[in-house]
Amino acid sequence: MKPRLLSGLMLAFVCLSVATPLWAHGEEGQEALKVLQEQQISNAPGKKVIMLTVSYKPGQHSLAHQHPGAVMAYVLEGAVVSQLKGEEPKTFKKGEYWYEAPGTVHLMSRNASNTQPARLLVWGLVDEPQPLTEPYKP
Repeated sequence: MKPRLLSGLMLAFVCLSVATPLWAHGEEGQEALKVLQEQQISNAPGKKVIMLTVSYKPGQHSLAHQHPGAVMAYVLEGAVVSQLKGEEPKTFKKGEYWYEAPGTVHLMSRNASNTQPARLLVWGLVDEPQPLTEPYKP
Protein backbone atom coordinates (compact mmCIF):
# COMPACT_ATOMS: atom_id res chain seq x y z
CA MET A 1 0.00 0.00 0.00
CA LYS A 2 1.31 3.46 -0.87
CA PRO A 3 2.48 5.57 2.12
CA ARG A 4 0.08 8.47 1.34
CA LEU A 5 -2.90 6.12 1.06
CA LEU A 6 -1.91 4.37 4.28
CA SER A 7 -1.52 7.75 6.01
CA GLY A 8 -4.97 8.81 4.79
CA LEU A 9 -6.55 5.59 6.00
CA MET A 10 -4.86 5.97 9.38
CA LEU A 11 -6.17 9.54 9.67
CA ALA A 12 -9.68 8.38 8.83
CA PHE A 13 -9.45 5.66 11.46
CA VAL A 14 -8.15 8.10 14.09
CA CYS A 15 -10.83 10.66 13.26
CA LEU A 16 -13.56 8.05 13.47
CA SER A 17 -12.26 6.33 16.59
CA VAL A 18 -11.15 9.39 18.55
CA ALA A 19 -13.31 12.23 17.26
CA THR A 20 -16.63 10.58 16.45
CA PRO A 21 -18.26 11.73 19.71
CA LEU A 22 -17.22 15.31 18.88
CA TRP A 23 -17.87 15.31 15.17
CA ALA A 24 -20.60 12.81 14.28
CA HIS A 25 -23.46 14.44 12.42
CA GLY A 26 -27.02 14.07 13.54
CA GLU A 27 -27.34 14.17 17.31
CA GLU A 28 -28.01 17.37 19.19
CA GLY A 29 -24.82 19.27 19.96
CA GLN A 30 -22.73 17.58 17.32
CA GLU A 31 -21.40 18.80 14.01
CA ALA A 32 -20.11 17.13 10.82
CA LEU A 33 -16.39 16.90 10.10
CA LYS A 34 -14.90 16.35 6.65
CA VAL A 35 -11.12 16.00 6.45
CA LEU A 36 -9.92 17.60 3.21
CA GLN A 37 -6.20 17.06 3.63
CA GLU A 38 -3.57 15.85 6.06
CA GLN A 39 0.07 16.56 5.26
CA GLN A 40 3.35 16.06 7.05
CA ILE A 41 5.50 19.19 6.95
CA SER A 42 8.83 18.54 5.21
CA ASN A 43 10.61 21.47 6.88
CA ALA A 44 9.10 20.73 10.33
CA PRO A 45 9.76 17.08 11.22
CA GLY A 46 7.23 15.66 13.65
CA LYS A 47 4.50 18.13 12.62
CA LYS A 48 1.41 17.64 10.48
CA VAL A 49 -1.16 19.98 9.00
CA ILE A 50 -4.83 19.06 8.85
CA MET A 51 -7.42 20.95 6.80
CA LEU A 52 -11.09 20.16 7.25
CA THR A 53 -14.59 21.56 7.11
CA VAL A 54 -16.97 21.68 10.05
CA SER A 55 -20.66 21.84 9.16
CA TYR A 56 -23.41 22.85 11.56
CA LYS A 57 -27.08 22.24 11.03
CA PRO A 58 -29.34 25.10 12.15
CA GLY A 59 -29.02 25.52 15.92
CA GLN A 60 -26.20 22.97 16.29
CA HIS A 61 -23.19 23.47 18.55
CA SER A 62 -19.90 21.78 19.41
CA LEU A 63 -19.01 20.32 22.75
CA ALA A 64 -16.33 22.23 24.67
CA HIS A 65 -12.88 21.20 23.43
CA GLN A 66 -9.29 22.26 22.95
CA HIS A 67 -6.69 21.89 20.26
CA PRO A 68 -3.18 20.67 21.16
CA GLY A 69 -1.80 22.64 18.21
CA ALA A 70 -2.49 25.98 16.53
CA VAL A 71 -5.82 26.34 14.70
CA MET A 72 -7.23 28.87 12.26
CA ALA A 73 -10.94 28.87 11.35
CA TYR A 74 -12.62 30.67 8.43
CA VAL A 75 -16.41 30.94 8.01
CA LEU A 76 -17.41 29.63 4.58
CA GLU A 77 -21.17 29.80 5.06
CA GLY A 78 -23.58 31.35 7.56
CA ALA A 79 -22.39 32.65 10.93
CA VAL A 80 -20.77 30.97 13.92
CA VAL A 81 -20.64 32.08 17.55
CA SER A 82 -17.27 31.24 19.09
CA GLN A 83 -16.04 31.65 22.66
CA LEU A 84 -12.49 30.95 23.80
CA LYS A 85 -11.77 30.61 27.51
CA GLY A 86 -11.22 34.04 29.08
CA GLU A 87 -13.00 35.86 26.24
CA GLU A 88 -16.55 36.95 25.49
CA PRO A 89 -18.54 35.09 22.79
CA LYS A 90 -18.07 36.60 19.34
CA THR A 91 -20.10 36.08 16.16
CA PHE A 92 -18.12 35.46 12.97
CA LYS A 93 -19.93 35.83 9.64
CA LYS A 94 -19.10 34.47 6.19
CA GLY A 95 -15.62 35.63 5.22
CA GLU A 96 -14.44 36.25 8.81
CA TYR A 97 -11.92 34.16 10.73
CA TRP A 98 -10.13 33.60 14.04
CA TYR A 99 -6.98 32.01 15.48
CA GLU A 100 -6.61 29.67 18.45
CA ALA A 101 -3.18 29.29 20.06
CA PRO A 102 -2.08 25.75 20.99
CA GLY A 103 -3.93 24.50 24.07
CA THR A 104 -6.62 27.19 23.95
CA VAL A 105 -9.91 26.00 25.41
CA HIS A 106 -12.82 26.48 23.00
CA LEU A 107 -15.81 26.77 25.33
CA MET A 108 -18.40 27.40 22.61
CA SER A 109 -18.71 27.04 18.87
CA ARG A 110 -22.23 27.09 17.49
CA ASN A 111 -24.31 27.97 14.51
CA ALA A 112 -25.65 31.50 15.08
CA SER A 113 -28.85 30.64 13.17
CA ASN A 114 -31.74 28.36 14.02
CA THR A 115 -32.86 28.28 10.37
CA GLN A 116 -29.71 28.31 8.18
CA PRO A 117 -26.65 25.99 8.10
CA ALA A 118 -23.11 27.21 8.85
CA ARG A 119 -19.76 25.86 7.69
CA LEU A 120 -16.15 26.49 8.68
CA LEU A 121 -12.83 25.79 7.00
CA VAL A 122 -10.34 24.78 9.71
CA TRP A 123 -6.57 24.53 9.39
CA GLY A 124 -4.56 23.03 12.24
CA LEU A 125 -0.88 22.37 12.94
CA VAL A 126 -0.19 19.60 15.46
CA ASP A 127 2.63 17.37 16.63
CA GLU A 128 2.51 13.79 15.35
CA PRO A 129 0.58 11.76 16.51
CA GLN A 130 -1.71 14.19 18.36
CA PRO A 131 -5.32 14.61 17.23
CA LEU A 132 -6.55 17.99 16.07
CA THR A 133 -9.19 18.15 18.80
CA GLU A 134 -9.39 16.85 22.36
CA PRO A 135 -12.38 16.96 24.72
CA TYR A 136 -12.17 19.70 27.34
CA LYS A 137 -12.12 18.36 30.87
CA PRO A 138 -12.43 21.27 33.33
